[in-house]
Amino acid sequence: MENVISVIVCTYNQEKTIARTLDSILMQQCRVPFEIVVGEDCSTDRTLAICQDYAQRHPDKIHILANIHNKGVVDNYFDCLLAARGTYIADCAGDDFWTDPLKLEKELTILEEHPEVTLVHTDWRCYDEASGTTFPPKAADSQLTQPFTNGRELLERIVTQTQRPVIHLCTSLYRREVFLRAYQEDTDLFRNKDFGCEDVQIAFIMAQNGQIAYLPDVTLNYSVADTTISNARSEEKQYHFVRQVTNLSHYLRTKYQMESPRIDDYFRQRIFALSMHAFRCHNKEMRDEVKTLKQTWHVSDNLPIRLTHLVMSNALLWQIGLMVRKLFVLTKKARR
Repeated sequence: MENVISVIVCTYNQEKTIARTLDSILMQQCRVPFEIVVGEDCSTDRTLAICQDYAQRHPDKIHILANIHNKGVVDNYFDCLLAARGTYIADCAGDDFWTDPLKLEKELTILEEHPEVTLVHTDWRCYDEASGTTFPPKAADSQLTQPFTNGRELLERIVTQTQRPVIHLCTSLYRREVFLRAYQEDTDLFRNKDFGCEDVQIAFIMAQNGQIAYLPDVTLNYSVADTTISNARSEEKQYHFVRQVTNLSHYLRTKYQMESPRIDDYFRQRIFALSMHAFRCHNKEMRDEVKTLKQTWHVSDNLPIRLTHLVMSNALLWQIGLMVRKLFVLTKKARR
């Protein structure tokens, strides 16, 4: 019997967590066969060796795509997705892990009983690697946690998400055929290197093409270690991450002619966020790029943006601003 579900695991330098991830998938109690497609992205630690050990012990389930050079998360993910053989797709990052052994079974039941549903997702928890404790993410609004939602009602929220994702892909099970159609129609949406992520595109096209189902069950522990891409502490890395994700939002907004006050406000927030990263990095090239992006994204000024760029337009003001910020940070730490 062919695999009905393919679980994608993208991993890079995660020797401390990858076994936990694979164990959480292998514990799934599902009435249909499933495969695990591991995209090992040329790690420099023992991640590949650990994956190979698991594949030797579970040759009927685990298939490794061992990259000979580092592809990055986007190409690694979509190469795995194209190599997958399942009707339905799930994924779990190499530092996250599932906590419900019936996750796949519950989601599969909904997709089989409701052909109009393109994706099912669930609740989840943040997992602090340092302490081993869990805590809930920022609460989702009520529309995002309805049992069934017309996906088109979620598109604006997906394009403008900045904190809790509308759909956490590592909690999801979705229809591969929907992705394949979208991929053939617009490969650049998924492969553009300047978009910097893979989950927003999937969430968007699934919502565009059907209903989205939600289960309130907690099925995932999402690692919030400092090394995650979206949680990187480096101002420069944060700048590039925000720029890339906002480029994707602009692409989707333009392609699907999405305009609203919410979207306008989102782009103003992103320009301000990028401006502040440039300010804290004391980087003139970043500052100038933000000005260009403001025009490209058709963002109108507001007071915070104008003030930030006024300070960065004068070398002395910029230095004074950085000094004031440093004193503020030191005072805040001293009060703790």
